[in-house]
Amino acid sequence: MSRFKVSKFRHTEARLPRREAWISDIRAGTTPSCGNHIKSSCSLIAFNSDRPGVLGIVPLEGQGEDKRLVTHLGCHSDVVTDLDFSPFDDLLLATGSADRMVKLWRLPASGQVLPSGPGLVLGPEDTQVEVLQFHPTVDGILVSAAGIAVKVWDVAKQQPLTELADHRDLVQGAVWSRDGALVGTTCKDKQLRIYDPRAKPEASQSTQAHENSKNGRLAWTGTQEHLVSTGFNQMREHEVKLWDTRHFSGALTSLTLDTSPGSLMPLLDPDSGLLVLAGKGESQLYCYEVAPQQPALNPVTQCLLESVLRGAALVPRRALAVLGCEVLRVLQLSDTAILPISYHVPRKAVEFHEDLFPDTAGCVPASEPHAWWAGSNQQVQRVSLNPAHRPHPSFTSCLVPPAEPSPDSPQPSELPVGDDDPSEGFTSPPSSLISPSTPSSLGPSLSSTSGIGTSPSQRSLQSLLGPSSKFRHAQGTVLHRDRHITNLKGLNLTTPGESDGFCANRLRVAAPLLSSGGQVAVLELQKPGRLPDTALPTLQNGTAVTDLAWDPFDPHRLAVAGEDARIRLWRVPPEGLEKVLTTPEAVLTGHTEKIYSLRFHPLAADVLASSSYDLTIRIWDLQAGVERLRLQGHRDQIFGLAWSPNGQQLATVCKDGLLRVYEPRSGPKPIQEGPGPEGARGARIVWVCDGHCLLVSGFDSRSERQLLLYSAKALASGPLAVLGLDVAPSTLLPSYDPDTGLVLLTGKGDTRVFLYELIPEAPFFLECNSFTSPDPHKGFILLPKTECDVHEVEFARCLRLRQTSLEPVAFRLPRVRKEFFQDDVFPDTAVSWEPVLSAKAWLGGANGQLRLLSLQPHGMTPVSQAPREAPARRAPSSALYLEEKSDQQKKEELLNAMVAKLGNREDPLPQDSFEGVDEDEWAKYLAQIIVMGAQVVGRAFARALRQEFAASRAAADARGRAGHQSAAASNLSGLSLQEAQQILNVAKLSPEEIQKNYEHLFKVNDKSVGGSFYLQSKVVRAKERLEEELRIQAQEDREKEQRPQT
Repeated sequence: MSRFKVSKFRHTEARLPRREAWISDIRAGTTPSCGNHIKSSCSLIAFNSDRPGVLGIVPLEGQGEDKRLVTHLGCHSDVVTDLDFSPFDDLLLATGSADRMVKLWRLPASGQVLPSGPGLVLGPEDTQVEVLQFHPTVDGILVSAAGIAVKVWDVAKQQPLTELADHRDLVQGAVWSRDGALVGTTCKDKQLRIYDPRAKPEASQSTQAHENSKNGRLAWTGTQEHLVSTGFNQMREHEVKLWDTRHFSGALTSLTLDTSPGSLMPLLDPDSGLLVLAGKGESQLYCYEVAPQQPALNPVTQCLLESVLRGAALVPRRALAVLGCEVLRVLQLSDTAILPISYHVPRKAVEFHEDLFPDTAGCVPASEPHAWWAGSNQQVQRVSLNPAHRPHPSFTSCLVPPAEPSPDSPQPSELPVGDDDPSEGFTSPPSSLISPSTPSSLGPSLSSTSGIGTSPSQRSLQSLLGPSSKFRHAQGTVLHRDRHITNLKGLNLTTPGESDGFCANRLRVAAPLLSSGGQVAVLELQKPGRLPDTALPTLQNGTAVTDLAWDPFDPHRLAVAGEDARIRLWRVPPEGLEKVLTTPEAVLTGHTEKIYSLRFHPLAADVLASSSYDLTIRIWDLQAGVERLRLQGHRDQIFGLAWSPNGQQLATVCKDGLLRVYEPRSGPKPIQEGPGPEGARGARIVWVCDGHCLLVSGFDSRSERQLLLYSAKALASGPLAVLGLDVAPSTLLPSYDPDTGLVLLTGKGDTRVFLYELIPEAPFFLECNSFTSPDPHKGFILLPKTECDVHEVEFARCLRLRQTSLEPVAFRLPRVRKEFFQDDVFPDTAVSWEPVLSAKAWLGGANGQLRLLSLQPHGMTPVSQAPREAPARRAPSSALYLEEKSDQQKKEELLNAMVAKLGNREDPLPQDSFEGVDEDEWAKYLAQIIVMGAQVVGRAFARALRQEFAASRAAADARGRAGHQSAAASNLSGLSLQEAQQILNVAKLSPEEIQKNYEHLFKVNDKSVGGSFYLQSKVVRAKERLEEELRIQAQEDREKEQRPQT
């Protein structure tokens, strides 16, 4: 390409699909791997589901107005790491997995049942399969990478032809060149290698690709000489490089993008040279044109996505809408949907443009595997994309022959049969729930996009979509600035990971400062506003603060743990901290290493638990100021601890990979142990579901943040469910509300707060709307339930700590009838600020239970007792139809009718029967409103006709009649001859003049140009009356001519 030549793609635009074009209500998997998580052929889409070893299969194109059916293929015993469709056979799919196997599947055509087993199996490998790709010119050749081993397979013989050597670390990518002669690989050792697998197993060329070893990717251009690599530089910024294999010592050109932890997937179309860069976990696509002749990577366009990207794939060029100038189509995989994003070049003429769509590779392989291995370089015959030259020859691979359809096989339109668990057939609301074990047999799963017919008993929303939370439409809102505390200075934002960073009760906030001496600032929540620029009065702790906690039964007592292995108890004056305090109320000594965390007992006063680097947990009697109990058994760092709701047990999560449950009063050893998170970066634990379950937040072996739910009575059996969330460095801090069953999860430095409702049976996690802030928060704390504004259906009030401010965040539920107390949202809450037992009583073996308090304000009626009166429907009086009205009155009447119909607040609304509606439901209601509006317009037009008819008929009755037939016609039509002539402005009854004036008056009185249905109806009736008069006159003339003859 000439340096000054203008690109034909310079005006390319990315078009986001309308919501009805989405493949919605899927549940995509987010397991980190070197694959793209989604692939497409010309017929099907395959993607990673949230269930390990299970792929979702869906048609690429919908059939008419029917929504696409999503089925699930259980193909491996562990997570699917990569997948690829054959370039020749649209129904042949290869999958690689962490179970170290590669399998080939023959997928059925539309309307048939998925296979129960693979057609071919390759392996096992020594470690999990990372990537795989079919050969671009030969059917039956496959390359796969597992660990440091890269193998070229003869699939039909199920044997490797060669194994590519020289890799010293994990292979992250292996890609065939366009002509199928070379293989390029990227490796964690930062090397980019080029192989000729038929010549020798060693690399023919090698160079350093990127300075960072994380997540390298590779893509070949349309020639054998040029390829594109993506990776990270030393600053962890995304980097893209263009290489020439003839000058491999350095890149031809490179560019740097943003900083992001997710890998950058290069989606390169070799025919057009367009390169789409898609970053996992990002919300933007970059499009470049690869120009090796310049050399350059020329920017084309950028596309902002509506949701976070989890995977991406290109649709084959043979499936593009070429007459619409669609040059690319990218499939974006999000958590709950697949979005087809089209790239179009604007052209005026709707025709085939040869400059945009050169001939592309067909679907018939060029040679056999043995011929290719012997040295054949024959290329696939190219075909035209012009629709006038289609159809092209098709090909069916003999690797996995098509199965004959069984006459007894169930149709996909029917409900799945044979699955004991109904959740296998119907997916729950959007989330990333991962079952700990993969079902041995998985039937087809029907999502809400399937459009299937069901029996009346199965038509409810829950039966179609699975259980859903009534809090799924929760809305998090930062309250007005006049409630913020601003101008915070010198906050310590580097507290240990075991600490929440700050603590709060209903009166005050305590936050450690960065200054020396372990100072702690105490802020009054009842005194918001800007803090003075001068130094604040503080608590002088004397050593660096590791954790701090308010006494739940004494709002003026603060416990502070320090690196000197001591716990200091501070007494804050009731009026607030007005001067520097240097002497604590008490000091607790006993630990031999610095302390991790502090937890007050939920029922007993003056009981505190602390964990330390000395691997013990000590329980203190604050009234006596001494240690009473010591728990042992931990072999490594204690990440977190939590009291059970009844205060009888204490649970811990440890770096040694175990969960432990203690009964402190029974003995120092744990009564239960079970496997915890695989990752050792940090974890938290909390009791949920009325103490029947334990929720643990941590990391898996790939550093992905996850939630694990355990039965509190069976830790050894492992988690009931595992929920993978995202990849981030900070540990998720769970805040659990026992009244609603909701858990709020976020990490230090995050901008998102996840909300889930927890239930003790499948599917365990019910996803709700998350809260997103524009900037990272340094801490997030849940306040007591009494701080919520129940009048606004506020079910949770939190505090968000920023770098220089503290702001309250209210979580509310949208409800229509807010004048009533929402007793389904606000059950009786525990009086957590009043102790049930003393320390002496609890240590002596006594148990208790918190009393409950109603949150119902005085004078508010519970919504469960709210009257439900049917709206009164009054029929208009008959005089309304006989009243003569002006055109302006008709317009106002029409508008008032529509407004009254659309805005009648007495009509029962959907929110009266259930809480909130999702986006798809709102779309249904919007469609109903539009139809309703059209009905109102139609009724208004009919009413105008009736009014005109009634008024004209009354006027005709009052006038004299000239001639029996003419009078009868006037009586029948309700319009006299004189009135009809005046309306059409006709002095003489001439058919030509009547037709001419009618067309003119009907057109000028059209509603689109400011007219009305009423005036148009007058014109129509006048024309009919004059035509009837012409018929009567013609009949009288014929009778006159016949009279002399008789």
